[in-house]
Amino acid sequence: MKTRVLVVDPDEGTAADLAERLERNGYEVARVATGRAALAAWTHADLVLLDLGLRDVDALEVCAQIRGAGITPVITLAAGGTEVDRVLSFQAGADDCLIKPYGYRELVARICAIMRRLAPPSSTSAISHGALRIDPQGRQVHVGERAVKVTRKEFDLLHLLASMPRTVVSRRELMARVWADEWFVSNRTVDTHISALRGKLGPGEWIVTVRGVGYRMGPGSTEPRSQDGEE
Repeated sequence: MKTRVLVVDPDEGTAADLAERLERNGYEVARVATGRAALAAWTHADLVLLDLGLRDVDALEVCAQIRGAGITPVITLAAGGTEVDRVLSFQAGADDCLIKPYGYRELVARICAIMRRLAPPSSTSAISHGALRIDPQGRQVHVGERAVKVTRKEFDLLHLLASMPRTVVSRRELMARVWADEWFVSNRTVDTHISALRGKLGPGEWIVTVRGVGYRMGPGSTEPRSQDGEE
């Protein structure tokens, strides 16, 4: 199945050229020129390319609304090359930010990297991370020979992080993917579950905090420790 890309750009010429190149490389592309149109169309896309130079509404607000309503990845395209554009983009929930003029090959590489990261992991393959072993079929966790009892959400959270061991996963994305069936989840909920997992996994840097962004898997430890948990 082709990856569906929504190009949001008020410049007709630039958008048409980008869309043509993406289509030649196997993507299915839709184009809109305004933020309001983007908010109406993004649910039909697998990824959004959002130019920050929108004329009708603030593009960062568009980004925030998209990420607040779902997990569709957003790459912002910014003119000027300032650090502020990148920081504001990430604060709004963007998965990446490219500074114009950018290389087309770099753009495609970043699209591919994001789509690989979001691809659902195999539901049957066990994941090993050092001494840590996660079995999705039995929903069991072991550190060395020690069984670690975890709750349902703790398992889902750990499995998601371990399935993308070199990726920093934002709190927003963790909330969207682990707590997708719940109406209200806060950053505090994620942090509390991470803290509980660290305690149950035992000594070692199992889960690393990336300040201001989220979490990723750490190098872990081979030191066993007895620890009980609750279902």
